[in-house]
Amino acid sequence: MATLTSPQAATLSNDEILRYSRHLIMPEVGMAGQQKLKAARVLCIGAGGLGSPLALYLAAAGVGTLGLVDFDVVDLTNLQRQIIHTTDDVGRPKLDSAAEKLTAMNPFINVCKFETKLTSANALDILRQFDIVADGTDNFPTRYLVNDACVLTGKPNVYASIFRFEGQASVFATGHGPCYRCLYPEPPPPGLVPSCAEGGVLGILPGLLGVIQATEVIKLILGSGEPLIGRLLLVDALAMRFRELRLRKNPECPVCGANRTIRELIDYNQFCGIRGESQEAPLISAVPEIRPEELKAKLDAGDDVFILDVREPHEYQICNIGGHLIPLGDLPARMNELDSSREIVVHCRSGVRSAKAVTLLRQAGFGKVTNLAGGILGWSDKVDPTVPKY
Repeated sequence: MATLTSPQAATLSNDEILRYSRHLIMPEVGMAGQQKLKAARVLCIGAGGLGSPLALYLAAAGVGTLGLVDFDVVDLTNLQRQIIHTTDDVGRPKLDSAAEKLTAMNPFINVCKFETKLTSANALDILRQFDIVADGTDNFPTRYLVNDACVLTGKPNVYASIFRFEGQASVFATGHGPCYRCLYPEPPPPGLVPSCAEGGVLGILPGLLGVIQATEVIKLILGSGEPLIGRLLLVDALAMRFRELRLRKNPECPVCGANRTIRELIDYNQFCGIRGESQEAPLISAVPEIRPEELKAKLDAGDDVFILDVREPHEYQICNIGGHLIPLGDLPARMNELDSSREIVVHCRSGVRSAKAVTLLRQAGFGKVTNLAGGILGWSDKVDPTVPKY
């Protein structure tokens, strides 16, 4: 695991003075503010949709030390929104790709890479090395982990999240302001909130929210302006409306309240009702499955198999394997369209929604129904590569 060296004196070279000249001529920043930026240490958790614009703008602004936490590799589906990566980076670790772009943009900064999953075992050690934490994660266990680690280490948590056309941002864990748990005391039930892979996200949206995060980080470093402490900024990109909700610190909050009960990091998968590495895995493994190759063999043999597609109509237009389309949300009211005596194979994009459909159908008395393992993505991988993946 990477560690940081002691910060150098925040003096500016002539080249840096020229580079940051548009900051220096602003009285709100000036030489003293730019020196604060150079001396600052900011940890960016995630080098994806939010982390891309966040890290790029912090690097351009001259934040002296940027920590990056990520353990993923660049995928082609990332490029619609993760602007720090390029087509040539597909297959590379996101950390290597991101660090390369950041140092190319600004050779005067120090990029410290943590190629690891943030866990209860390592979070405190990593966060203690930084002044401010910017949370660009996309799942609830890690959000609660980051929040609690920030509270326990006394580090401000610059938060944002995105989904489809909507996003939100705030600054948590500043001591006098609320933390993430004050806003969301309990996580939503597993599977209730779709991931971006299942629900989609407008590619521009993480740019909007990531820039807001970067702005809040810089304001905290400079000690200027009015940070989003005690305020939740709601962004509706489709309507291009910004709303604000006032937040209050919860005196009974278990992690930041006066009588807190959480004094060390816990098992956040368990707290969020998730077992194992993925919240999707238990749901999928609990229903009977058929492999794409097995379904192909049945169809080739002329077996009487009914294929049920539970995706949305716009997904069906992207690609399909000829199944009967009934979106998952419509399934309870349209079960009369199905013959319970026939063998039914249900599929969606990746197997998550279809697993829910199989459970619904079996509870309704359909005995011969199975889930297509991997969904249409699995079909493309194992049977017909001409079927587009999305």
